[in-house]
Amino acid sequence: MKFLTPYVASLRIFEPISAFPPADRLRWESIDVTTDSRRAEQALALQRLISPEPPALRPDGAHFLEIEGVRYVAPWATATRCANALEDFKESIPSTALEFFIPQAVEEVITSGMDTIEDRIPHIITETWMVPPRWLALFEPTDRTRGYIDSVAFSYSRTTIAKAIARSQNSHAIVLQSFGEGVVAQEIEVLIEWLQLFHPLSYVELDYGGLAGYLDSTLKEEGLRGIEDDGSIEDVIFSLAGLAAGDGAIAGEGYERLVRRWRPVQALESAF
Repeated sequence: MKFLTPYVASLRIFEPISAFPPADRLRWESIDVTTDSRRAEQALALQRLISPEPPALRPDGAHFLEIEGVRYVAPWATATRCANALEDFKESIPSTALEFFIPQAVEEVITSGMDTIEDRIPHIITETWMVPPRWLALFEPTDRTRGYIDSVAFSYSRTTIAKAIARSQNSHAIVLQSFGEGVVAQEIEVLIEWLQLFHPLSYVELDYGGLAGYLDSTLKEEGLRGIEDDGSIEDVIFSLAGLAAGDGAIAGEGYERLVRRWRPVQALESAF
């Protein structure tokens, strides 16, 4: 198994299929849950880079889980995610420079048909070249599964949305107690608000994606076993415990371990 977009980590919400409109349920019930939807999503993303097309004007895909006989679905929501990414990019650069990065014709392709999209809330959010600590704080080490498929490292963690919300609220309370209102607290608030939009019986999944392969390599270069020695979740838990106890040394130790582990992966961005 080869990852086509090796620098992306994803946080996905899998809602029970009963939470979706009848037309979507009918379409998704007919799809084999063992289908390699992750590879299909990445292949389509690369295809659209080469030949842009309006994402809102074609049927979209989804990721699936089957747990105790119940099917759970995480729609790709390609059109919504493309539109959101476009808006984020537009806000990050001066408006006078926008046309040099995103020609008007390309913007029209991305936004074409968006007025027909009813659900503007994506079930999937992504980060490039890193996994945000606030994502890691949603999980316990026992939620994690990792290893190798065809010699390629993978790592994903999965928990119920109820546990994810409770853990995120706990993180938020600790951060507010320690630092007060600020960027970190606001980012956690946004995450909590997003999680609360979905069905209460949903599952939350953090997938390192292709970042697992890079992390595996950098850890092995340090003489470790690779992805099996990734303790990112443990580091975040350790750091939060230090903050909760008012022990800045412990909090800093956990955070520094996390940053040190991911710094070589982030540094690879400049090599591409």
